[in-house]
Amino acid sequence: MDELTLSVVGIDFPNPDRSKSNRRMELLLCAPGEPVDLRREPKNPHDANAVAVFSTRGIQMGYLSAERAPMIGRRMQQEEHVAVFQALTGSMGYVRIRFGGGAPSLPDPEAPTSSKSRAATFDPDAFYPDPEGPEWGA
Repeated sequence: MDELTLSVVGIDFPNPDRSKSNRRMELLLCAPGEPVDLRREPKNPHDANAVAVFSTRGIQMGYLSAERAPMIGRRMQQEEHVAVFQALTGSMGYVRIRFGGGAPSLPDPEAPTSSKSRAATFDPDAFYPDPEGPEWGA
């Protein structure tokens, strides 16, 4: 695993700064491929493995999911890494990280997907037409 996509959670919570910056708005301002900063938070009172995600403007956009944060945090300490913003889809943001040097590559959003991979990237706000088919279909 040299490169992978990670979900950014907690995007609807307010930031603890004085201006109460908006995480979702910061995600909306990011362009795919824009660098992001991943910061370990070992003193986080809720999760010692927490990894916060910050934009280039220094605004927190959320956290890596609790399932991935321990592994990613360990690798961040041991290896060179680069992370970029990938996308905002519904209630989830996504970043792409690459370990071992080089910039992460973003998946082609126009690439054809099989039904199996479509299930893995399902967007509840998107329209997926029913396949042509049985007599009862439209």
